Amino acid sequence: MANLERLREVVAELREKCPWDRAQTFESLMPLTWEETAELIEALQNGIPEAITEELGDVLLHVLFYAQLAEEKGWTTIEEVIERLTQKLIARHPHVYGTAQVQDARAVIARWEAIKRAQRGSSPLAGIPERLPPLLQSYRLQEKAAALGFDWANPQALYPKLEEELSELQNALQTQDYESAAKELGDVLFVLVNLARHLRIDPERALSATNQKFKARFAWMERQAQQDHKDLSACSSEELESYWQASKAYYP
Repeated sequence: MANLERLREVVAELREKCPWDRAQTFESLMPLTWEETAELIEALQNGIPEAITEELGDVLLHVLFYAQLAEEKGWTTIEEVIERLTQKLIARHPHVYGTAQVQDARAVIARWEAIKRAQRGSSPLAGIPERLPPLLQSYRLQEKAAALGFDWANPQALYPKLEEELSELQNALQTQDYESAAKELGDVLFVLVNLARHLRIDPERALSATNQKFKARFAWMERQAQQDHKDLSACSSEELESYWQASKAYYP
């Protein structure tokens, strides 16, 4: 706690004495917060302890900076933030701090959502930020709906739905109705996210892994083309496909 208090003092001092810190607003910090959060997620995925420590600190800095800005406006204080969070955690975990019983993690999520709705009196889908990345937003929407029992029975039940949506996308493309095609493509992606959720696969992480694999294969193609004294932009589609297939041996 002494270290946290010292960090809080440093944030306040920088806000007062550093020109850059004085110039910051909620709006100016938001893009930086997205960046720091992404860097933390990357560090966690890579499992590098030093990077995790570094990025956790950067995210904590943003929390304290926002709290400092809010305190200057008289909106809240870091003490109020911590107190409200503590009360919320206790209230939403009656199976730990009370006599309620739960069987597994899914039951915990369902109870959490039920308590949240009772406290807020809002829609089950409320509370999901509109600015979440669409893939993650889809996952959270489906997760909240599933907590109420609105869900597919199993992953296999989703396969016909996926085929249906792909067929509708193909029909839209065949008629060159690109506005409908955009909607149908969105439906296909939504079903794929649902399938990932049922398979307990993080779609963000799965897509990120594929992105990294694509980058590695493409970099190999570039290196190989250079060794062959060729420029990828000047290669034929057959040559590009040949390079691509060869890259799979190195990055399966």
